[in-house]
Amino acid sequence: MGKFKSTQDILRIINNKDQIRNFGVIAHVDHGKTTMSDSLLAASGIISPSVAGQALALDSMKLEQNRQMTIRGANVTLLYEHESKEYVINMIDTPGHIDFTGRVTRALRAIDGVVVVSDSVEGIMTQTETVTRQALEERVRPVLYINKIDRLVKELRLDAAAMQKWLSNIIAEFNRLVDLYAEPELKEKWKVSIQGNSVAFGSAKDRWGFNFNIAQKKGVSFKDVYDAYTSDDPNMIKELAAKAPLHDAVLGMVVQHHPPPHVAQKYRIPKIWPGDLNSEIGKALLACDDKGPAVMMVTTINVDPQAGRIATGRLFSGTIKDGDEVYLLDAKRPGKVQSVSIYMGNTRELVNVLPAGNIPALLGLDYAVAGETISTVKNNVAFESIKYVSEPVVTIAVEPKHPKDLPKLVEALRRITVEDPNLIVKINEESGETLMAGMGVLHLEIATSLLQEAGLDIVTTQPLINYRETIRSRAGPIMSKSPNKHNKIFMRVEPLDESVIEMIKVGQIKEDMDRKELAKILREKGWNADEAKNVSAIDPSGNMLIDETKGVQFLQESMDSIRSGFDDVVHAGPLSQETVRGVKFVLHHYVPHEDPAHRGLAQLMPASRRSMLGSMLLAEPILLEPVLGIEVKCPQEQIGTVAGILSGKRGKLINVDQKGVIAIMLGEVPASETFDLSEVMRGGTAGKAMWSTYFKNWQAVPQSIAKNLVADIRKRKGIN
Repeated sequence: MGKFKSTQDILRIINNKDQIRNFGVIAHVDHGKTTMSDSLLAASGIISPSVAGQALALDSMKLEQNRQMTIRGANVTLLYEHESKEYVINMIDTPGHIDFTGRVTRALRAIDGVVVVSDSVEGIMTQTETVTRQALEERVRPVLYINKIDRLVKELRLDAAAMQKWLSNIIAEFNRLVDLYAEPELKEKWKVSIQGNSVAFGSAKDRWGFNFNIAQKKGVSFKDVYDAYTSDDPNMIKELAAKAPLHDAVLGMVVQHHPPPHVAQKYRIPKIWPGDLNSEIGKALLACDDKGPAVMMVTTINVDPQAGRIATGRLFSGTIKDGDEVYLLDAKRPGKVQSVSIYMGNTRELVNVLPAGNIPALLGLDYAVAGETISTVKNNVAFESIKYVSEPVVTIAVEPKHPKDLPKLVEALRRITVEDPNLIVKINEESGETLMAGMGVLHLEIATSLLQEAGLDIVTTQPLINYRETIRSRAGPIMSKSPNKHNKIFMRVEPLDESVIEMIKVGQIKEDMDRKELAKILREKGWNADEAKNVSAIDPSGNMLIDETKGVQFLQESMDSIRSGFDDVVHAGPLSQETVRGVKFVLHHYVPHEDPAHRGLAQLMPASRRSMLGSMLLAEPILLEPVLGIEVKCPQEQIGTVAGILSGKRGKLINVDQKGVIAIMLGEVPASETFDLSEVMRGGTAGKAMWSTYFKNWQAVPQSIAKNLVADIRKRKGIN
């Protein structure tokens, strides 16, 4: 049983690594993560047991409570006793909605294990698959908790034997994910099973749960569950919760299967830290050594109105204490830790000092952002950048209702982008508009609600879709002269293959990587040796600049100016000045003027820009739109209605799966068609359909609407 704890109880055992567990809760939206977390908090005395299940204590924002959804993700430290031994358990509750998937990605860096929560009727859904894949890619070990078992009795009318058969299918489906995404040496070890005690069943709302060990010890079975929910006596459910409390089932699996930090770091550090593992720092990180240099990765930033930025994250080595001088490696600046705390529910408790393997919250680091590496050693190597699954596809313009509030708006936007790096804010130089781009309409709705909560009166435009521009064929070389007519640049273009674009997007190919290593990767992708070794620039949107010239004079000193033209073009393509994606620009030939005064930036940048735009215009340029995957749950009789709604929005139905009385439909729909989707879907299905969308891919805009769309975007941007 968990027990009420003070900070002192935790500090007493926090130095013993064997008694620490760092885990997170991940799942599809609305499968009951936060409700389950309530039971764990109640067991540890953080909230009253009488409100567990309704309190949603880790949803601390007013917005989260109102919308009944997790937006931020919350940290909490619990004290738990298992088989007469006490454990400190650092838990992170993460959001389930796909728009906040970036927060899940960052949380995974801080933890060594996850409890994957799945609804018993709906089983493994798209978002469950996405977050499980992310966890396995970060070498985070999963256990499975199947929630809402009462639905099998109440809705599907299954008896004990049928329940077991139904649930074994969900376990098999989950193990298929482990088989698909886990690394070869971990697959068999990390698959879950009832006998292995890595699967638990329960109802978070009714606060009961059991795994194999508890079923053996307490004599609980699916027959007891069936009897409790078919009986007229409401006390039977309470008796089930008293006999098999949920927290014992979940935390029992965590203690048994999730590794302590010093064990996990041996296999996680080689995956997430790119430095030399044989160096002093490398050895300290692998051993989770308290005496080594302090190295911490920031996973979340919260801005406290009184205290300023609070940087929370995983301390991988060393010991951090109040007053420590540290370096922010990505920001390249020093900082000083004012105070070290841990989170207990929604409150921060000062602890002054914390050893490696824990999740500290640091005050005083005003330049820290999510993803930053903090170290006491200046020349340390930063952790690998976090790879996000989605990318911002919807934009709105924001302005204050009263011009005098502009400085307040700028400050509030700065604060929310610090807390949420997936929100992109930029100012349009020509129109002066402040543009905010997010993962989806909901993501932007939440951001604008946060601005309003900060006391700002704001006006927003209708959401606008972010498009991309690309080409279908090769073209060029096209020659362009510099404005003074003294330099000639010849460029050609061709489409970049999708696998290379994908590697750029996830950071496997990047600007600052070793060129020999890059050439090796590109040769494996079928590039010829010359092209592979002459990459001059890589743009994160998925474009490359290649130097194909031979023996040209003055090229090295001119290259920066030519790259400026490349940077300009990839941010504003020829069709409608949208970001360019998937284009390989090849510098074919360059004829420079002998006098350096005639070949400066003002001459070469426009020349390279014009030759790139010209060759793109000859290479069948097209506009790409973001397409969202959609997953709809509805009664079977509504399948036809939903299919009709999707086809009316240029979407299509890909698959229909029936689970009992519920149909689960998978499809896709262009993001530009989803602004009124909720009204249409609610109206058409009389509110009986539940759905979620997620960014799927970029697809060419159909020819029938492309011409008008390009004209509309150009008109909106004020381009001739």
